[in-house]
Amino acid sequence: MAQIYYLLRSRADGSYLVARPHPTTPADPDQPPPTGYLLVFTADYDALSYLNAHAPDVRDQFAVETITPSSLKPLLGRWNFQGLGLVQDPRLPEVEFLNRS
Repeated sequence: MAQIYYLLRSRADGSYLVARPHPTTPADPDQPPPTGYLLVFTADYDALSYLNAHAPDVRDQFAVETITPSSLKPLLGRWNFQGLGLVQDPRLPEVEFLNRS
């Protein structure tokens, strides 16, 4: 059976939940801001736990969406994400960041 990943998507505007690490250098005003890392969970209950722990006031504004690994690369390109943030532990949170390039 193929691995399934879980994403959190806004019910309001369809955007995905992303992590935006603090920049190490000042932002260039001529460049668009980085789009961030798409947060990916290995179980639907981990995605829900993440919302309950870190954003309980907006948890009803998100839906859990499934995606296969073969669909991740096109999604990253379409939304121009920097990479993936694979959530290892949703309560801490512990996230492994993987660059797209």
